Amino acid sequence: MAEAAFRTIGATTYLCPLPTVLVGCAADGGWQNGGAGKPNLITIAWTGICCTKPPMLGISVRRERHSHALLLASGECTVNLVGEPLLFAMDYCGVKSGRDVDKFKALGLHAIPAEGLDSAPALAEAPAYLSCKIRQVVPLGSHDLFLAEIMQVSVAQAYFRTDGSIDEQAMALVSFVHGKYRATGSEIGFFGYSVASDAVLQRRMPGTSRPKPNRSTGKHGAAHARGKRPDGET
Repeated sequence: MAEAAFRTIGATTYLCPLPTVLVGCAADGGWQNGGAGKPNLITIAWTGICCTKPPMLGISVRRERHSHALLLASGECTVNLVGEPLLFAMDYCGVKSGRDVDKFKALGLHAIPAEGLDSAPALAEAPAYLSCKIRQVVPLGSHDLFLAEIMQVSVAQAYFRTDGSIDEQAMALVSFVHGKYRATGSEIGFFGYSVASDAVLQRRMPGTSRPKPNRSTGKHGAAHARGKRPDGET
């Protein structure tokens, strides 16, 4: 086997693509009744699902960020998905501080009460949002990792197909690639498609031809055939 040509670039955060989301937070629920507190949005790319049962995700936030104190105060947050129409707002919320500006007001966005939560706002313009309660905060170094349980998921009605399935492609979701924003593009596969029957493959992806087996992925395919998920779950 020929030696692969790689160049080392150091120990850095070069993991991509990543989801880029708008995290909604507030110290309390007073904003819902015209109180003194105000809702806030912070842009987060250091995020991901970390558990299935219970469903949990993690977001990493620097301790000096305004939102860090809000998350600690309420123990809640929403994770709002970002489509291309929210691209400008998403970038703005990552470079402006809620200490200095009301981001909802500045961007003409709307905070709404989130399903299952008391304090954290959801973003009315988001294609979907996850209502989360913070279960643990882990200091890591430059960032603290907030581990949160997903209490409810709400999807905008416009993204449901007539059969009840969700059309994520219509959301035009945005990803983060080492300092740049990328469109997610069209569907090129689905979980288990490498071992799916021809009938299932044609139903899910009409006109798709099955690729030839690759010996280097033989073990991976065998795991799928036994019903294992990529993360090791059955």
